[in-house]
Amino acid sequence: MLLTILTFLIILLILVLAHEFGHFLFAKLAKVKVEEFAFGFPPRLFSVQKGETKYSFNLFPLGGYVKIFGEEGNEALEPRSFSGQRFLTKVLIIAAGVLFNFLLAYILFTSGFIIGTPIPLSDSDANPSASIQITEVQLGSPAKEAGLEPGDRIMSLLGADQEGISAFRVSEVQKFIKDHRGQEISINYARHGEVHEVRAMPRVEVKEGEGALGIAMIRTGVEKLGFFASLKKGFTATVEMTRATTIALFGFFKEIFSGRSSFEGVSGPIGIVNLVGDFSRFGFIFLIQLTALLSINLALINIIPFPGLDGGRIFFLLLEKIKGSPFHWKITRTVHAAGFVVLIVMMILVTYHDILKINS
Repeated sequence: MLLTILTFLIILLILVLAHEFGHFLFAKLAKVKVEEFAFGFPPRLFSVQKGETKYSFNLFPLGGYVKIFGEEGNEALEPRSFSGQRFLTKVLIIAAGVLFNFLLAYILFTSGFIIGTPIPLSDSDANPSASIQITEVQLGSPAKEAGLEPGDRIMSLLGADQEGISAFRVSEVQKFIKDHRGQEISINYARHGEVHEVRAMPRVEVKEGEGALGIAMIRTGVEKLGFFASLKKGFTATVEMTRATTIALFGFFKEIFSGRSSFEGVSGPIGIVNLVGDFSRFGFIFLIQLTALLSINLALINIIPFPGLDGGRIFFLLLEKIKGSPFHWKITRTVHAAGFVVLIVMMILVTYHDILKINS
């Protein structure tokens, strides 16, 4: 569990740094003064002053921020203040965080295709890299009692009659288990690069929705592409995943406004830690894909025009453009602070629901 939490914090650090670096870089390019670049929320644990910018590491690692001089509008006459910049420059600085999260997802997807990305295969596919991977282990099943876990790769099976098979096709594994119901079988499997052996006895009587051994399996192979092909495929994957995530978010907010919303499909920090644990069982490449997916989610959530989010700040800039003059900086501060409080309350509710799901 400690390793899972550490992995989650590393992923969070990557996501936050990518997002905030976007704001930081575009502000620097526009010669706007950046007062602080921080990971986490206060209280501050330590900081380093380099030039005009303070680099901070705070106690609560569930986000981060870049403090830009004049962002609230109270230093509008200063040439290096955010509020003293042109409309388009301000929009670009704010939108850069979202842009860099999309860029991070693209880089991760592309890297995955260069390294080799797992893909589902049919039993008829002759891919030599094919293997059988456990995706689910039912509670109280022979597989669970034997210690099998999601992510394990079945290498071979051997019966008490010394009849055995190499696990190359799902249908062959299923047939072997079915033919050996009520008999003890030996299962060789790989976990984190190490090969293990366990013994289990498939159930004779099988209820609907259960298997004799109590596992769900998938046949996977590795898709490894060249550099330029990976660049193209990485872009396609980023676009497709952004489209799917946008549709899912739209459906969630549609349910909120219709009064049929539920936290069932929403995960907070605890839920994401569990996701990291689940994905880590399947290998490093799956963590890369999860990080890319989370980066896209972070980008899309941040572009929502709600106070406290990047989209809310851009929306305020648009209102000021239409109005022809800026809002008083105290109004801007109050609205975004209120939005931030609402977001924190929502995060607490989602976290509470995560805890309920664990205990249920």
